[in-house]
Amino acid sequence: MSELATSATAQLSARHLSRDFTSRVPGRFMNAKRVTHAVEDVTLDLIQGRVTAVVGESGSGKSVLARMLARIVKPTSGELLVEGTPVASRAKRDLAYASKVQLVLQDPFASINPVHQIRHSLERPLLIHGAERSRVEELASAVLARVSLDPSARFLERYPHELSGGQLQRVSIARALCVKPDVLLADEPISMLDVSVRLGILNLLKGLCDDERLAILYITHDIASARYLADEIIVMYAGQVVERSRGTRLVDEPTHPYTQLLIASVPDPSSPTSVAPATAEHASFEVPARGCHFAPRCSHAMDVCRSESPPPFEVGEGHTSRCWLYAKDAGDTSAAVSQLAPLARRGKGTATKT
Repeated sequence: MSELATSATAQLSARHLSRDFTSRVPGRFMNAKRVTHAVEDVTLDLIQGRVTAVVGESGSGKSVLARMLARIVKPTSGELLVEGTPVASRAKRDLAYASKVQLVLQDPFASINPVHQIRHSLERPLLIHGAERSRVEELASAVLARVSLDPSARFLERYPHELSGGQLQRVSIARALCVKPDVLLADEPISMLDVSVRLGILNLLKGLCDDERLAILYITHDIASARYLADEIIVMYAGQVVERSRGTRLVDEPTHPYTQLLIASVPDPSSPTSVAPATAEHASFEVPARGCHFAPRCSHAMDVCRSESPPPFEVGEGHTSRCWLYAKDAGDTSAAVSQLAPLARRGKGTATKT
């Protein structure tokens, strides 16, 4: 089980999921290669009727994780379980799996075929998954109603370019719902939308979770929206899970320096002159070969941070943080922890605004 074990039904689980990418290094030797650890040892459970948010900046491994869960990208190691049953690692993604797990992509204008009417985008998955041809229009209309696109006849005959971004993202969600999935993987579903329509999409996802008991993975770089929507928040940095917690505690009481940096970067309307705190002087964005991945950017890095990778430490009930500051044998870290407190208080004040 994951660090946040629960008695509720896990529709989809990942156990120690990792993915490496190999690229050729230009230079003297033609066979020189570089290995990038896009996702490292991630374990999570997607629970029926709950939203799990994965938060992190670009390049943190969020989207690769979602594509592994959708079985579009094959893991280097680890396994997936559907309702507790392991999925054969060598098996191809099939209709049975696709009917349980659906992925909603970031850009609706790129994910919906522009040369076909909306009708085609909804009726095609229905037919592929065995719906009677005589009922596909009825079913397509019903699924549009589920995402609040009424009257459905008005939208079925339209082309993607005739819809707004928010409407088209609702069509993307409706297309995923056509096959009646148990799990919905939403990969930054609001990042391409106007601020004015983002709340509507978040409320739609929340309604699907509450009313239809879907298990939802919500991937975002916006930690404030994660606080608004999620029952559990997981923070990723450079492929690793660095902090995770149930409910809003992670945002209200962040413990990892990277999480606090994310929260401090949220604009605070009450303090227009405030700026995010700087990281360590001459900090590098390169991931070190040894030690904590965040150490080059961390103002509180110690010697152990540069030599050994920290395990997840329990910092509260159901709350873990991958930081040496919370190791009992890491020496006297009280001064460093006290330095983190002002940033934590500031994060609590800004990230609650949605």
